[in-house]
Amino acid sequence: MAPILEIAREFNLRVFEDACEALGSRYRGQLAGTFGDAAAFAFYPNKQMTTAEGGMIVTNDAQIATLCRSLRNQGRDDRSAWLRHIALGYNYRLSDLHCALGLAQLKRIGELLSSRARVAAEYSRAFAQTPGITLPQEFPEATRSWFVYVIQLQGTSTARQRDSLIAGLRARGIACQAYFPPIHRQPYFKEIALSRTPSLPQTDLAAERCLALPFFSKMTSEQITEVCAAVRELLSESADDPGSPQSQLSASAG
Repeated sequence: MAPILEIAREFNLRVFEDACEALGSRYRGQLAGTFGDAAAFAFYPNKQMTTAEGGMIVTNDAQIATLCRSLRNQGRDDRSAWLRHIALGYNYRLSDLHCALGLAQLKRIGELLSSRARVAAEYSRAFAQTPGITLPQEFPEATRSWFVYVIQLQGTSTARQRDSLIAGLRARGIACQAYFPPIHRQPYFKEIALSRTPSLPQTDLAAERCLALPFFSKMTSEQITEVCAAVRELLSESADDPGSPQSQLSASAG
C-alpha cells in the first residue's frame, strides 16, 4: 500500500481498496481497508466472517458514502422525497436477516480470525518437510488474516499435473480448487481486449500451479492430517510415474 499511496498522491488519484479477503489483516500495523478513499469487504460464506451473501463498503468520505447509499438503494436520493431516483441504481441492500447474522459474527471476529490462523499454522507445520510444494509466505510488514490456504506445485509442474492432484483429492472426498485463474484469461476480458491478451507469464505460471485446500475455522487437527497425508501420497505417486512432470524434474536433477 505504501507505493500505491505514494503514486496516488503524486498524480492526485483516488485509492479504492479491494479488501474482500483481508478482513483483520494489517500492513505496517494499519488495518486493511483503512488506507484508501474507500474499501470493499465481502461476506460470502467462505470469508473470515459471513452474512451468507453480500458485502460492505467503508469510507470516511461523505460524498462517496452518499453515492454508495444511493446506488445500493435503486438510485434514490436519501435527502429528499421517498422514491425519488436521481441516478441509475440497483437493489444491493442487505436484508435485516443478513445484517443480524453479520453483527453476530462481528462480535466473534477475534475468535474466528484466531481459529483460522490456527488451521493455517497446522497446515504449514504438517507440510514443512514436504517436497514438491511451496507454502504461503509470510511478510515482515504484514499481518495476515487467513482467508484460504493455497499451496503451489514446484518445478516443471503444469496445470495438468495440478488438475490431476485436484482429481485425486476429490476422489478421496477432499474438496479443493484451483485458485485463482488469471483475470486476463477470462473469456469476457479476452473479448473486450482492445488489441491482444497481455503477456503475464508469472501470473499464468502461478495460476497453473496453485491449489486451495479445505480451510475453515472449525477444521480439526485430524482433518488437516488427512488432507496433508493425501496430498503427500498423491505427489509421491506422481513422482513415481515416469511420465509425470515431477518425475522428469527429479530425474533431471539427479
